[in-house]
This record gives sequence, C-alpha cells and structure tokens, in this order.
Amino acid sequence: MTIKESPLPGVLIIEPKVFEDSRGYFFESYNQKDLQSAGIDVQFMQDNQSQSQYGVLRGLHYQLAPYAQSKLVRVLQGSVWDVAVDIRKHSPTFGQYFGIELSAENRIQLYIPHGFAHGFAVTSETAIFFYKCDHLYHPDAERGIHFNDPELAIEWPIPENKAMISAKDRVLPLLKDATMNFVYRP
Repeated sequence: MTIKESPLPGVLIIEPKVFEDSRGYFFESYNQKDLQSAGIDVQFMQDNQSQSQYGVLRGLHYQLAPYAQSKLVRVLQGSVWDVAVDIRKHSPTFGQYFGIELSAENRIQLYIPHGFAHGFAVTSETAIFFYKCDHLYHPDAERGIHFNDPELAIEWPIPENKAMISAKDRVLPLLKDATMNFVYRP
C-alpha cells in the first residue's frame, strides 16, 4: 500500500496495491505493520458501517478527549466526498479542511487522527461507508460542527437543496462556538 500525507498534518491518504485479473481483484485493506511504519500506531476497537442514498450528508462529527476516535475510513459501494477538519488549537492548519473522493472504484482510504472533525456526502445513488475506530462510541463525548459553517467554506458537491441532513446535524454549532479540547503537538 502507498501512504501519502494530505495537506493537513496527520491526515493520511492510503492507496492499496490492487491485484486484478479475469476473476476479479484482491487487496489488503488493513495491514498493521504498514500503518505503524507510517506513524499510525493505534489499536482499532470498533468497526462501523453505514448505508446512505445520494445527497445524504453526515457530519461534521468528533468525540472529545479522552474518548476521541481516530478513524480509518473507506467506501465499499458507491462514492462519497469525505472531509476532515483540523480542530486542534494552535495548529497551523486549524479550521482548514481536506476533502477527497472515496469510492469502491478508487479504493482509497483516509486516516483521520484525534483532533479532527469528520463528515461525508454521498455522491452516488447509494453508498456503503465503512470505518475503523480506535475508541468506542461514547455519547456524552459526541460533538460536532455545522456542515455549512461559512468560516470553513467546505465545497460540498451536493446542492444544499438536495442535501439530506439529520435534525441533529442541522443544529450543530459553528466552529467558533464548538466545544473542542484538542491541542496541536508538532
């Protein structure tokens, strides 16, 4: 697998080496040794999977420390526009986002460490989204930032009038009002 830095320090793009022939394909979607050599030294504790239709926008979500979750995300069917937002105080990229298309076709994965909010928008008819987390879900630590915060200026590929957003996500605070307890450590 090839592991590349994104413009946000700590967020990594992971491209598997795919072996294809007339029977189909094979690739390693997770290799602890390869990830450790790239600085991803976490023990994943929980796998999550969601199915959504076109226009569903989920996020921007995170859990406060000490329950923060690093995530390794990918798409099993369809495609999404996946976004990570740096919410680490004193980070040179605080409030900046990185977006990338993840799809069953390109097989790209994204590693999102603690200190980042995460969200995605479904750009295909349907999508199955899969992610590994290094901490269990803790509802009392769950937080978020409004998907359409003008300060973030995320360029979502879904027209807002076609976006399907949960009632909970519609009332998330703006970045300037969000509760965060992450600090950048170079």
